[in-house]
Amino acid sequence: MTAPAPPAEPVGPVVGPPADALARARQRDLDHLRALMQQSPATLTGNGIGIALIVGMYQGLAPWPLLLGWALPSVALWTARLLHYLRYRRRPDADSQTLLRWRRSWRALVLSQGALWGLAAWLFWGQGTPYHGLGLIFIVFTYCMASVQLLSSQPRIFIGFIAVVLLPLVLRVASDGQHPWHWQLAGLLSIIFGITALMGRTYGSALGQAIALKARTEELAGQLRVEMAAAESARRAAEAASRAKTQFFAAASHDLRQPLHAMGLFAEALRQRSRDPEVAGLVNSINESVDALEGLFGELLDITRIDTGGVEVNPAPVRMRELFGRLRLHFEPTAFEKGLLLAFRGEQHVAQADPVLLERILRNLVSNAIRYTDEGGVLVACRPWRGRLRLQVWDSGIGISEAALPRIFDEFYQVNSTRPLEPHQRKGLGLGLAIVKRLAGLMAAPLDVRSRPGHGTVFTLEVPPGKAVRAAEAGPGSLKAPLGLTLEGKRIVVVEDEPAVREGLVVLLQAWGASVLSFDTVEALEAWLTGHAGLGGHDTGPPHLALVDFRLPQHRTGIDALQALRARWPGQRLPAIMITGSSLGGHEDQALTHDYHLLIKPVLPNKLRAMIAFKLGLR
Repeated sequence: MTAPAPPAEPVGPVVGPPADALARARQRDLDHLRALMQQSPATLTGNGIGIALIVGMYQGLAPWPLLLGWALPSVALWTARLLHYLRYRRRPDADSQTLLRWRRSWRALVLSQGALWGLAAWLFWGQGTPYHGLGLIFIVFTYCMASVQLLSSQPRIFIGFIAVVLLPLVLRVASDGQHPWHWQLAGLLSIIFGITALMGRTYGSALGQAIALKARTEELAGQLRVEMAAAESARRAAEAASRAKTQFFAAASHDLRQPLHAMGLFAEALRQRSRDPEVAGLVNSINESVDALEGLFGELLDITRIDTGGVEVNPAPVRMRELFGRLRLHFEPTAFEKGLLLAFRGEQHVAQADPVLLERILRNLVSNAIRYTDEGGVLVACRPWRGRLRLQVWDSGIGISEAALPRIFDEFYQVNSTRPLEPHQRKGLGLGLAIVKRLAGLMAAPLDVRSRPGHGTVFTLEVPPGKAVRAAEAGPGSLKAPLGLTLEGKRIVVVEDEPAVREGLVVLLQAWGASVLSFDTVEALEAWLTGHAGLGGHDTGPPHLALVDFRLPQHRTGIDALQALRARWPGQRLPAIMITGSSLGGHEDQALTHDYHLLIKPVLPNKLRAMIAFKLGLR
């Protein structure tokens, strides 16, 4: 008869623990081994002391062959464990397979040494006095308790260890009929055995939780590192996008400002050639549109720079006299054309603030005040208040309702007035006051506003006072708009690469009576300086004014043009105006270094007239 065939094994995939569970279990074993190795010096020291105590206590009591037969293997195992530990110290970064192999050999050594301690209890019990027996129990039990921390993380090894150590002692005491109470003592040792096992289980559970918590912590730390790396990558990408956005706005602004600038120049030249009131009205409308677009470009670029962190705060002493002089020069023509009084008070004070940001804030506030004021005037004042300086811009304009005041600093918010607004009052994107608020926040300068509809508004900015610095008085006293400016007998050099802008400047300056020589590149200017001694082919001295664009072909700048002109006539101070379509900043420091004033395209003719009059000392 043939044996029945075994049942067929089920066909299908073998289900086993997932790979990550195996990896975690292996890592847990490795963590156990490292914990054991860290405790090895203490356990080896205690084990060595125990061997020495047993030999010293039973020397002369137990036969020498018996004592040496136990002591020599114990010392040999102790030495093997020491070498095992030293091997781990030399190679702490060994691969996982090697570490797990060491773990198995370490277990064998520990169990072997535990068996020798159990053998000691069996061999030496009854040798000497009862006190020697009590000492033997104490030493063996102490050795077991010392191993609780060492082995409790491995339950099976721990139970096997205390079994080979304590059970021989329990059996030897129970079998000793020469001493009374041996059964009671054996029962007590059995209870101690149970307590030791329970303590080992409890401690092993706590150690396992600690190791699991450590593994979880490392896992979370790894996830955090990955997330931080992703966040850092996203931050760099966002910064690159912000820089690209800023560069786009800068390039778009520069390219769009050029035709607007030329448009304003041609429009003013048209006004000079025609006395027709209707033509003058059309020119005014063109200039207002150009001015509105210039304001929009400025607001967009300012808000972009602030958002991308491109604005740095550099506090320095700011003389109000100089700051008010620049504001007067910039806004007095506009105020004069509207029939408004533009006044300044407190010019003797000095503030401690970023000069560029402070001036930009005041420019925005004064521009708004003039725009929304039809009668009366605008007052810019500086006065001490509670240890600080209050910079205030007062106007007698249309005012702001109480309901709208909390939102006026929001982006793209424009106040809905109860009265109809003029076209020039509806210009803008609603970013001017948002820029003011952000710049004030960058300088940590409190900003406040109060208003009454139909009566006017006052904006208040608080800044720290600064120390007065000795400097030449700057800024005109009370310069009126040079509407009747004449440049008869003045020689002006223009360097501009945009043909329409260059032609517009030439036409306008000639309409004002100037003699103009224009160039489109720095190289053309240098060639002319090399081939001619002066204007007109003979040495007539340096020009009265240089009007140059900042960005020129061949990676040259208007600064190169100024240096070439000033090198031709050393020792002569050549007034200069730099015109640029870029408003990203950084030109202010260069203007101080190279002695020129800066205008941002598009430049309205009245601003250009005011600047030329200031540079040439004309009134």
